[in-house]
Amino acid sequence: MKQASDILGRVARSLGARRGTARLRAVALIGIDGSGKTTQAHRLADALTLAGLPATYHRNAGGRAWLGRLAQRLGRRDAQALLGNRVMLAVESILRWLAIARALLGTLLTRRTAVMDRYAVCQYASIRAHDGRRRGERLARIAYRLFPAPQITFLLAVEPAEAYRRIERRGTDHEPIEYLVAADAAYRSLPEFPTFVVIDANRTPDEVTRQIREHLAAWLPATGSPVSRPPLLAPLAAPARS
Repeated sequence: MKQASDILGRVARSLGARRGTARLRAVALIGIDGSGKTTQAHRLADALTLAGLPATYHRNAGGRAWLGRLAQRLGRRDAQALLGNRVMLAVESILRWLAIARALLGTLLTRRTAVMDRYAVCQYASIRAHDGRRRGERLARIAYRLFPAPQITFLLAVEPAEAYRRIERRGTDHEPIEYLVAADAAYRSLPEFPTFVVIDANRTPDEVTRQIREHLAAWLPATGSPVSRPPLLAPLAAPARS
């Protein structure tokens, strides 16, 4: 365990030392379930790669969806009903920590930009929304403080009612509207919130993608990156009208 911590410490120092340079090291997309994080993270990784900035998508999940499906097979309502709230949050924290650690190590070895679908702040928000007690969040922050903050964190902000409709429409899982409201409030209550780039995720996927690209178009030149990256900065085709 100490060896793993030492390695990740070197990763954190390596990534942190390069902040402010021309190279984009890590971008995170965060937000409540149904906000479109996964769709936009895949699009962003593809767009950066086409623009000459090789990028890799990383899904830093905490295992809640998989455990939820397992719980239903065993006749339980969800993962919390199977494991209990505290145990579920502990398992989620560990699994997400391992996923982020793997992503950061991969970034160091491959020198590719990491596009993070969820990051450490997602765990803090999950703890606030599910539990409300700050002791669990304090422990999580101690464990996660090894990880450097991404250079950009996009918060995909969506109305909980719209997120609920999207989740029900896809039909692969379920989230109570009460939890989505609590999770939205949790993200906005985090001390990191002022550092997030807030994206209006109530819009269509193409419009959300455009917002993200417009922000990157302004950010990349600020670090000395070449401005002429047509695949990344070119406007999207207008959506077809019915």
